[in-house]
Amino acid sequence: MVLVAVVTGIVTWLLVVFRVPVGDWVESIVNWLTASAGWLFDFIRVIVNWMTGSLERVLIWPPSYVMAGVFGIVGWRARGLGFGALSFVGFVLIQSMRLWNDAMSTLSLVVVAAFVAVIVGVPLGILAANSEITSRIFRPVLDFMQTLPVFVYLIPAIIFFGIGKVPGVFATVIFAMPPAVRLTELGLRQVDQEVVEAAEAFGAPKFKILRKVQLPLAMPTLMAGVNQVIMLALSMVVTAGIVGAGGLGAVVYRGVTRLDVGLGFEGGLAVVILAIFLDRLTGALSGRKDGQKSTAT
Repeated sequence: MVLVAVVTGIVTWLLVVFRVPVGDWVESIVNWLTASAGWLFDFIRVIVNWMTGSLERVLIWPPSYVMAGVFGIVGWRARGLGFGALSFVGFVLIQSMRLWNDAMSTLSLVVVAAFVAVIVGVPLGILAANSEITSRIFRPVLDFMQTLPVFVYLIPAIIFFGIGKVPGVFATVIFAMPPAVRLTELGLRQVDQEVVEAAEAFGAPKFKILRKVQLPLAMPTLMAGVNQVIMLALSMVVTAGIVGAGGLGAVVYRGVTRLDVGLGFEGGLAVVILAIFLDRLTGALSGRKDGQKSTAT
């Protein structure tokens, strides 16, 4: 204990007396990555632009009222006729505010960012669930990812990818990924170990147990994680609009910069409609009932 106190005191004294150039170190790392891995960032930019652009073209190609009807049918099949009708009315309202293209652009960005966050986050959650050491390492990293101000991500993102959708997707993925990791780990740890042991007793390999036993039993918790990822991704649309990603974030940002209350409110209302639709939809997939608390609130 005495040794720990002495070491702590020395480290504290050094930090007080000498400036630690953390910012210079980070800037050096970013410059090194830009110089040595520029080809990788160009490749990622092309892929992300292709994904968001393709999905946006698919959503915009049919007439808006046809797509509103499709969203209404999806809502009806997922949550019932009432929710389907409200979904249709909500998307028609978006079109009536002449924000359809912006809403579909935002939807494509959110879907792509959530897809990437889930694809990366779920395997990391599986690793954390199977290793206590990995879980302890991930925990502060995930806290750091979610608590660091989002605008800090945008500085290297713009340097790496330039202005446009890609830095918005990059910042959104970093901000929205932690729930996918945490809830995947939580869901797998909550699986009854007796069921896993029974599968092992029958000689099932670990990967098959994961795929056939653990993941299906943990699916409600996993889908709750997907729900939170989507909600956090939607909360980033304004930030994405600031860096040139367009969509409803750009509409809200224009309303703020021009002090245009009406424009800002319309953009915000369209975001709320998208959020409620996606929240209830993913909530239905996770088995959440209407009376349960929504992660969007």
